Amino acid sequence: MMNISAFAQEFKYHTVKKGETVYSISKDYNVSEEDIYKYNPDSKNGIEESSKLVIPLATKDKGMPAKTGSSSLDPVNFKEHTVKKKETLFSLSQQYNVEIDDIKRYNKQLYSKELQKGETIRIPVFRTLDRVVAKPNNISKEEIRQKFDKNEVREHVVLPKETKFGIARKYGLTVKELEALNPTVDVLQPGIMLRVGTNVSPDPVVLLDKNFKFYEVKPQETLFGLAQRFHVTQDSILALNPIIEQEGLEWGMVLKVPNPEEQDPENWVTPTLTSEAEKLQGDKVNLKDSLSNFSPKNLVFMLPYSLDKVQVDSAGTAAYKDAILDDRVLRISLDFYSGAAMAIEDAKELGISSQVKIYDTKRSASEVINLINTKNFNNVDAVIGPFLQSTTEAAAERLRIKNIPVFTPLSDKEMSGGNNLFIARPDQQTMSNTMLDYLQKFGKEKNVIIVSDAKSFEIKNKLSQIFPAARSVNAVDGYVSETSLKRVLLPATPNWIILESSSVGVISSTVSALNRLLRDDLDITLFTTNKNDSYDNESISNEDLGKLYFHYPSVDKEYNLEFSENFIKKYQEEYGVTPNQYAVRGYDLTMDVLLRLAASKDIYSSFSDYKGFTEYNENKFLYEPQPGGGFRNKAVYILQINPDLTLQIADDSQSNIFREFKD
Repeated sequence: MMNISAFAQEFKYHTVKKGETVYSISKDYNVSEEDIYKYNPDSKNGIEESSKLVIPLATKDKGMPAKTGSSSLDPVNFKEHTVKKKETLFSLSQQYNVEIDDIKRYNKQLYSKELQKGETIRIPVFRTLDRVVAKPNNISKEEIRQKFDKNEVREHVVLPKETKFGIARKYGLTVKELEALNPTVDVLQPGIMLRVGTNVSPDPVVLLDKNFKFYEVKPQETLFGLAQRFHVTQDSILALNPIIEQEGLEWGMVLKVPNPEEQDPENWVTPTLTSEAEKLQGDKVNLKDSLSNFSPKNLVFMLPYSLDKVQVDSAGTAAYKDAILDDRVLRISLDFYSGAAMAIEDAKELGISSQVKIYDTKRSASEVINLINTKNFNNVDAVIGPFLQSTTEAAAERLRIKNIPVFTPLSDKEMSGGNNLFIARPDQQTMSNTMLDYLQKFGKEKNVIIVSDAKSFEIKNKLSQIFPAARSVNAVDGYVSETSLKRVLLPATPNWIILESSSVGVISSTVSALNRLLRDDLDITLFTTNKNDSYDNESISNEDLGKLYFHYPSVDKEYNLEFSENFIKKYQEEYGVTPNQYAVRGYDLTMDVLLRLAASKDIYSSFSDYKGFTEYNENKFLYEPQPGGGFRNKAVYILQINPDLTLQIADDSQSNIFREFKD
């Protein structure tokens, strides 16, 4: 062991012994696992015997006692403090007897900016350590007997299925004290008499069911450690064991705790509410709850502005307005970065500061190569852009040697470039496969009907393999008749129509015919694995699609006004318009990159640290390795159009959900 000191924070080096885990080491030093991971990020992937860990010890100011606050504990309350002139984080830490890091932890904007006069911040209030650390109880059995001889005792008749743990808990004893009072009793038998104390709990002796068990507190255990061990909050431990609040935590104390062998692991943490459709792609991850790396992030945006092509009039003024109106790629670039800029500002409120550089690629691969050769990319954490395939491949190829991740935000094309290339948009194959997974999961016991034309034979074959009993309706001369559909529809049964075609005539005739058949009180739902441009034809109305609860895969969803209210309001105040899909994508992608960098040591580590998808206003991200190298976003929404023309994420967890909804 070796002591090192830095900035009034004390550390120790710990050499890992055989069989030790991060959890056991955190218990030995009375720190949280989170604190060990903070200073040893590689330990998240496991620790090996003889490896060395930096262990942060209790923080002490010179000449002052250690503060009672600790980042290894959860606060029991918060105080609001309005910052006065000349107040500093240090003075506030002295005033409230908490650590500066704890103030920052609950006011994350203070990681990236100074304390401001008039600003209101939250000050965490912690329990004192002497009430949550198990104190040794070295009293001998003889001393226990003498102690109780001087005080009143009572007798307890043992009931069937009672244990020493349960009886000790009932009378506020440790098991050691119960055994000392009854030295001749080895094994409990129903009907025998035990000497016990008079401090009787109001709870009945038989307290437990399969979801709970008794646990005897070990030396130096903490309330925080017990909460982690049993996957509940500290308040839950206190609610089950109010004696801790009264007497503190003591070695040998018998606690009522959840039984991990009987608990469903999915219920250890409050689950995120997601639809059954979304669960096909794993659990949702909220990176804002896991921020730990607050070093400034270095971002580079490579965008196809092509400002060199903007014409300049005789007065020497660039005609930017006309250029923007005439150039769609330039408009998209500006919209995208307007959203990205808002994400960068919002990230500051979370304590994530950024240093940003913007380069114009001029839509040229050679210009991208020139930028990388002439600009300093040594400390860049991530590159967002370029948009086009040729410029993206050039950037990824040249930055691969530096292992700098390159995120291309809008293109879904297959690209080469190496393992540092991240394609942030799912391709059509990914969307079709996600829809197939959805249909396979929820299409059981449905009357499945496949409507297709000759060009859609490949997807029809896949659907036929999933649904061998499915009925088929083939388009004839670019048309699907009402009669052919009516023959295969069943009454009093959910009819799932899977429409596969890119022909306007096939789609239009099918949708119109199905709407007419709804008059026969049939339960009909329409699906496709590919909502192509033909669905936007004026002959196909959204009203007709809504009546059929049309389901389709999508890269993005409509933003939820309630969830995104702050973003939309701030965007409108800044730019005077409602954000379009490119602005929202700029925000969502940039925020995801910044949060990943702040929740892990780098982008690559974030994918091993956090499994599942992330989600923001309109977009979600689930990157998976590509066979040819690099990563692609595989997160897809399954959306449905409702009769009132609202869009929602589909959820067919109940087979009769549509029938109930229509009724």
